[in-house]
Amino acid sequence: MTASRRTILGAAIGGAAAAGLPGLVPPAAAGPRGAARAAQWQLRWSPSAAVDKLRAFETLEDDRADSHTSYGPHITTEGDNFRFTMHTQDRDTSTDRQRHEVTGCRSGDSFLRWKSGETWRVTYSMFIPAALKATSTFTHIMQMKQPGAGSSPIIVQSLRRDGGRQTIELKIFTSNILVGRTDLAPLHDKWTDVDFQIKIGNGTSGSVRWILKSGGKTVIDASKNGVDTFLADRVRPKWGIYRSLGDSSGSLQNCHLLLTNMRGYQLV
Repeated sequence: MTASRRTILGAAIGGAAAAGLPGLVPPAAAGPRGAARAAQWQLRWSPSAAVDKLRAFETLEDDRADSHTSYGPHITTEGDNFRFTMHTQDRDTSTDRQRHEVTGCRSGDSFLRWKSGETWRVTYSMFIPAALKATSTFTHIMQMKQPGAGSSPIIVQSLRRDGGRQTIELKIFTSNILVGRTDLAPLHDKWTDVDFQIKIGNGTSGSVRWILKSGGKTVIDASKNGVDTFLADRVRPKWGIYRSLGDSSGSLQNCHLLLTNMRGYQLV
């Protein structure tokens, strides 16, 4: 499939005045002659799949266990899209699960470092085919993590069965706080715009907001304030397909995920 899309979320255009996260007042900064100005979203990352290829990311986690080398790379570019292909035979180094993910936001020879006290935003469009289904165990398609092996996710965007119903949800993983959940079926086989915002902070100093739009309409706009969004060092985003083989709903199939028009902004 060679679906392509060049949609930019109007609310995420670089340099637009920021309203900030819900419940968060953007800080004032000194402008000309000492005048205060509102904080703004500054564009920090805008890769092109066609031009930058997989150099857009800090690291790749593609068939780490060499379980399906005859297929070739499972993370590729396809025109303007980043493509993640998953087969039922694929295995991660932990053999009870599957993982093809990219991490971080690379720009040239450096990458973005999301630090405690900062506020970041990523926007992109995703295409979820009907074969990529919600499961009774975990299927994550975006994570926020501390770099390094063995650490738990901070936030996960997941495809999860809820009483048999297929849903897509955002959850603060460490405290098991559900930010929002909506039906997945209406989003299958079409492009969905994602707007994810995070204020990074320990204890109750963090905030998140999660917006999904499809067909020009807002599907969900959910937020949580006063939450813990930091473990240590820094926060690093991950995208791809990371799922458990313990699904009991019969939903594991050969599938793929497409991402395009990825943008990263910092509130400054």
